[in-house]
Amino acid sequence: MVRIPGGEFSMGSADPRGMPDGGHEGMHDARPIHRVYVDGFWMETTEVTNQQFAKFVTATRYVTVAERKPRAEDFPGAPPENLVAGSVVFTPPSQAVPLDDHYQWWSYVHGANWKRPQGPKSDLKGKDHYPVVHIAYDDAVAYATWAGKRLPTEAEWEFAARGGLAGKVYAWGDELHPAGRWLANTHQGRFPIEDRGEDGFRGIAPVASFPVEGYGLFDISGNVWEWTSDWYRPDYYQTLAAAGGVASNPQGPDTSFDPSEPREKKRVQRGGSFLCTDQYCTRYMVGTRGKGEVSSGSDHLGFRCVRP
Repeated sequence: MVRIPGGEFSMGSADPRGMPDGGHEGMHDARPIHRVYVDGFWMETTEVTNQQFAKFVTATRYVTVAERKPRAEDFPGAPPENLVAGSVVFTPPSQAVPLDDHYQWWSYVHGANWKRPQGPKSDLKGKDHYPVVHIAYDDAVAYATWAGKRLPTEAEWEFAARGGLAGKVYAWGDELHPAGRWLANTHQGRFPIEDRGEDGFRGIAPVASFPVEGYGLFDISGNVWEWTSDWYRPDYYQTLAAAGGVASNPQGPDTSFDPSEPREKKRVQRGGSFLCTDQYCTRYMVGTRGKGEVSSGSDHLGFRCVRP
């Protein structure tokens, strides 16, 4: 872990549309930019790895959400044959598809979980130092509690990700790949059908494959999404800004609400993943936000921990 000194900063993102590599999304839930203060804390330098998570499972016999058969009472009306343990796996289509329907490239795979990230025929051979994936929110909390740590708040995560830089688009500055250098594991090629791997990787990468940012953190942008402890609401920044002054150690809203899926309970995710691209998702930009339903995992979702 490295010490994050804490302090005051401007949290959020300007509208990236019109910026070089900014994409087409307005990122309205990341505004208004507002002032925040966070106390100092310690943060893990990398996302939690398969090797680290395996030690936790060995010690506790923990079974992740993706390994449990869904309960019929949680999914009323679902056919029994659909109630099988599994998780969501990126499955690129064979030809170009419209980018307004993510079901074109995501599949629920029976038997996919942290030990078998692509499904029953896959394994973790040679992947000890890759980030653990298919992690639901409760899985991340269980690991953090066992390790004597916790998940970061969204404000802590962004303060740390900025690495001491103020107002920059990325964790390293204002250019996505300065002087032609790729500084995060993202997607190159036509999304979602082709990843050319110009950054050195097609798909997920081992942790610490790219340079650290200012506080010594690896992979704070790209590679895999990371859970934070905050409930997700698109209007939360408006609430903080309306209160005036500097928000001190904000913990997120009391409840979750996503207008696009009002019945789902979601937490904030940060950092983007190896699938982020200006064609579809530019959330490797340091002030932007993601969101995820708490009981769902995927092969591009992990976490890292903090402690006071």
